[in-house]
Amino acid sequence: MQATMPAVPVPVVGLPTPAAGSLEAYIQAVNRFPILSAEEERDLAERFRKYNDLEAARRLVLSHLRLVVSVARGYLGYGLPYADLIQEGNVGLMKAVKRFDPARGVRLVSFAIHWIRAEIHEFILRNWRLVKLATTKAQRKLFFNLRSMKHDFAPMSKEEIGRVARELNVRPRDVVEMETRLAGQDLAFEPEASEEDAYAPVHYLAADPEAEPSRMLEAAETERLRAEGLQRALEALDPRSRRIIEARWLRDKKPATLHELAREFNVSAERVRQLEAKALEKMKKAMLAASPAAAVLPAPAAA
Repeated sequence: MQATMPAVPVPVVGLPTPAAGSLEAYIQAVNRFPILSAEEERDLAERFRKYNDLEAARRLVLSHLRLVVSVARGYLGYGLPYADLIQEGNVGLMKAVKRFDPARGVRLVSFAIHWIRAEIHEFILRNWRLVKLATTKAQRKLFFNLRSMKHDFAPMSKEEIGRVARELNVRPRDVVEMETRLAGQDLAFEPEASEEDAYAPVHYLAADPEAEPSRMLEAAETERLRAEGLQRALEALDPRSRRIIEARWLRDKKPATLHELAREFNVSAERVRQLEAKALEKMKKAMLAASPAAAVLPAPAAA
């Protein structure tokens, strides 16, 4: 019976990492691991799939670490640390080993390279800029191909934009947008501590948005409209209904309950609730007629 495959990347014990020493020493170390023959690779892959043999998985990973180093080297132009690119590529390699099926007749190197590139791509997109540049399929395609397709650093001409759009099967406006975003620079949200006179976007934002003068004036006007509308709505009620609303809704201390008011007016609690609901509806209509901004009442009291 075939063993259940693990749900996470293979935990490869003893796997060297770029962070464990100098990068040059790491590259020399991975290049010393022997390359597996087709028969050895198939045997190890079958042992892992059938028996969850982690030692077999470890040998598959170790024999392909040099592939990760080679693939990661192609992404150095994005300005991210080589060691980090290799580390992410190793994660992709382990995912590939977990999913590799030797019965399909494909070598692991051909299968793993797609997983390695995918993991590196995700890492670059997460870290190259603070603001994500590529979120759609077309943007990702442009992000990783536009630089190599440009002839120089000058802005692209209309003809070049059309050529790139046709070759990558994207819209010309997507090409223009990505070229503009790639040519931009990150702007620090806060200035460096040494730059006492420097200004950054954070200086143009209020510490408390509600403290902005326009919002304070708006809040004061809204409160005034509510108070005036509430007073007019209360004046439109009969004395008993007004007493119920004031006791239930407008007390600073603990609001009166339905049963307390029922005893006061010598009626049932249900009748008090009906009078309250009718009075609230009448007040709401009156306040809406005066000003929509004023039609906000406090939360009801407990029964």
